[in-house]
Amino acid sequence: MDPFEDTLRRLREAFSSGRTRPAEFRAAQLRGLGRFLKDNRQLLLDALAQDLHKSAFEADVSEFILCQNEVDLALRSLHTWMKDEPVATNLLTKLHSAFIRKEPFGLVLIVAPWNYPLNLTLVPLVGAIAAGEARPHSNRIPSCPPVPWAHPLTSCPTWQSCFAVVLGGPEDTGRLLEHRFDHILFTGSPRVGKIIMAAAAKHLTPVTLELGGKNPCYVDDDCDPQTVANRVTWFRYFNAGQTCVAPDYVLCSPETRERLLPALQNAITRFYGDDPQSSPNLGRIISQKHFKRLQGLLGCGRVAIGGQSDESELYIAPTVLVDVQETEPVMQEEIFGPILPLVTVRSLDEAIDFINRREKPLALYAFSNSSQVVNQVLEGTSSGNFGGNDGFIYMTLPSLPLGGVGHSGMGRYHGKFSFDTFSHHRACMLSPSGLERLNGIRYPPSSHWSQELIRWALDSQSCTLL
Repeated sequence: MDPFEDTLRRLREAFSSGRTRPAEFRAAQLRGLGRFLKDNRQLLLDALAQDLHKSAFEADVSEFILCQNEVDLALRSLHTWMKDEPVATNLLTKLHSAFIRKEPFGLVLIVAPWNYPLNLTLVPLVGAIAAGEARPHSNRIPSCPPVPWAHPLTSCPTWQSCFAVVLGGPEDTGRLLEHRFDHILFTGSPRVGKIIMAAAAKHLTPVTLELGGKNPCYVDDDCDPQTVANRVTWFRYFNAGQTCVAPDYVLCSPETRERLLPALQNAITRFYGDDPQSSPNLGRIISQKHFKRLQGLLGCGRVAIGGQSDESELYIAPTVLVDVQETEPVMQEEIFGPILPLVTVRSLDEAIDFINRREKPLALYAFSNSSQVVNQVLEGTSSGNFGGNDGFIYMTLPSLPLGGVGHSGMGRYHGKFSFDTFSHHRACMLSPSGLERLNGIRYPPSSHWSQELIRWALDSQSCTLL
């Protein structure tokens, strides 16, 4: 028996009834989501600490505040986003009304990972609610720990009728994907992204794929090594490195590497103390499976900083590797942990070539005192997102989209981009029912005069927006 059939039928019926479409309903659900964040804050903090050893500060800056900002922005902007968007007409359609209407797709599926369970669940959910969708949500849990926040999220009758949460792993997600959805948003690895896309293709379902990859970080010779080390350290080891937009490896000259190593050691010690394992500011690896995988990567190259691990706590120290080979596993797969390889190149051109020979990353970073160098990296490469002289602080801006390119994904969301992702932009034109004599010039047989008049009326120069 299909465990999801009844739930999905209920959600489709809720959407078909038109219940999710009115602005008042959408706003009420958004306000409810905001209350959920406030009323269950301690419960959520405890769950994040239990699963990821995430500190309250990290939870605030990467989960709570960003989610609440999305809710607040959607509530402020909802009516503006929903409005029909008038478009330019030409002389042939001057008496017509042409506009774009934003309509919800219908039943959408959001598949979120475990590394930022609130952020990567609720931020796209805000966009889906604002767009007027009905939706199930699947949270993929590698070791199936309890998720105590799922019940209060869906316990009210309104949520139960229009939304659903499915907790589970790949098997549950696979069974969900056998059903037809009107849009799917997935966050995770390229390997699983291909599975999602293949399943969606059977129903011609559009997808938004936010995938990971190996994010390069170029460090120029012309830089202050301690400033760079401070910023790279914080972003690399934030959430124990389990962040899809974290810098995955550093490209620099041999000389800069030697300047950078003591600066990185200094930053790690200042941030996490002489014994990082006892630091409240350093997270843990999500599961034993991922711990074992990361432990294997510690054997690549040579450990220059860190390298300690404790399986009983799923702890891996902030680690820097040097002398790694391109063919080693640490340079072949996304690390997704607190390990940072330093790879040496002889020039900026070689660094750009190194980046461009690989799959397009979700994020790319460049550090230099020279804006010309930063712009050269920006102009000479392609990535989903780019940061010059800083890490992924841009993720705090709902005015910027999050989205990959090529192997790192397709589509985008955050802020209004989320609303647009979950909305069908329907091209509409309303014509007067009368005034048929004006249309006579369109119909055959056409005289030379009428043909020239239509050509002139269709010319792009005649387009105007009233």
